[in-house]
Amino acid sequence: MTLVATSPHLDRAAIDIAVTVPTFRRPQQVLETLDSLAAQRTTRRFAVIIMENDAEGRQGAEAVAPRLLSGALPGLAIIAHERGNCCAYNAGWQTALEQFPNLKAVAVIDDDEIADPDWLERLCEAAQAFGADIVGGPQVPVFAEPAHAHWAEHPVFAPPYRASGRVPALYSSGNLFVTRPVLDAMERPFLDLKFNFMGGGDSDFLSRAAQRGFRLAWCAEATVHETVPARRVEQDWIRARSLRNGVISTLVEKKRRAGTPFASVKVLLKSLALLAASPLRGAIRLVRTGSPSIGLYPVYVAAGRVMAEFGYANEQYRQPEKN
Repeated sequence: MTLVATSPHLDRAAIDIAVTVPTFRRPQQVLETLDSLAAQRTTRRFAVIIMENDAEGRQGAEAVAPRLLSGALPGLAIIAHERGNCCAYNAGWQTALEQFPNLKAVAVIDDDEIADPDWLERLCEAAQAFGADIVGGPQVPVFAEPAHAHWAEHPVFAPPYRASGRVPALYSSGNLFVTRPVLDAMERPFLDLKFNFMGGGDSDFLSRAAQRGFRLAWCAEATVHETVPARRVEQDWIRARSLRNGVISTLVEKKRRAGTPFASVKVLLKSLALLAASPLRGAIRLVRTGSPSIGLYPVYVAAGRVMAEFGYANEQYRQPEKN
C-alpha cells in the first residue's frame, strides 16, 4: 500500500474511529460518500481512510486528495496496489491500526453509498447498548430507475434483519462497525484473498469472528443508501448474484466446520437437502410475494451451494464493467 494524501494537522493519537472507504473507478460517487461522512452528527473523534484499488487509474484517489488536503475532512488516502475487494479492506484496516495508536473501532462504508447523518453515532450506540463487538446496518437500495423500486424486497437487496438487537450472523461489510478487540484477535490478512473477486470475504470474516465468540448485533437505524445501477436488476445479474450467494454459503460453511468429523460430507448433504426443498420454498415465496424472481431465489442459492462442490465460482467483481 502507498500513502498518497493526508489531512494537514491530523492528530493521529486523538482518533478513536477510522471510517474505511474502499473505492474503484467511482470518483464522483466517492466524493458524495465523503460529503455524507463530513455531515455526521457525532462528537466521536473519527477520521476517514480511502482505499483506492485501481493502482493504475487512481481516479478515486485523485478525486479525494484535494478534499483531504484542504482539511475539510480528517483522514488519509492510500493505494491498495493488489486488486480485489479483500485486498482493499485488508489494506484499510491494517492502515487504521498503524496510523491511529488509540483506535477503538473501524467502520466501513462503500463508495456507492451515502450515510444518514446519524449513521456513525447509531452504530456506536448500538455497540454499547447491545454489548456487541461487531454491528451491521441496512444498505437501503436506491435504484437508478424509479420503476425498479419493487426490487427492494428481493433477497439480493433486502436487509437480513428488520429490527435492532443481537443477531447470530452478519453477512456484509457494506455497512459495518468492528471494534478493536476483534481486529487484534483475528488472523491476518483479515479477509481471505480467495474471495477477492467473488465477494464473500466479509461474510467469511464475520463467520469466523462469531465462531471465536465475538458478539454480533444489528442496528436498523444506522442506515446507508446504496446506489443500484439498472444493470443490477437484469435477470442474468440477479441469477448470477443468487448463485454466487449459494457458492459463498458453501465455502464459508466449510471453513466454519473445518476440523470436525465428516465436515465436507455434512456440508454436501445439507446442500442437497436445500436443493431438494428449494422448489417448495420457492413456491411459497412466489405465492407470498407474487414475484417469480423472489420465488426462484432459494432454487438458485441451493444450486450454487451444490455447484461450489464442483469448483464453480462466479467472480462477478473480476469484470467491474459488467457488475
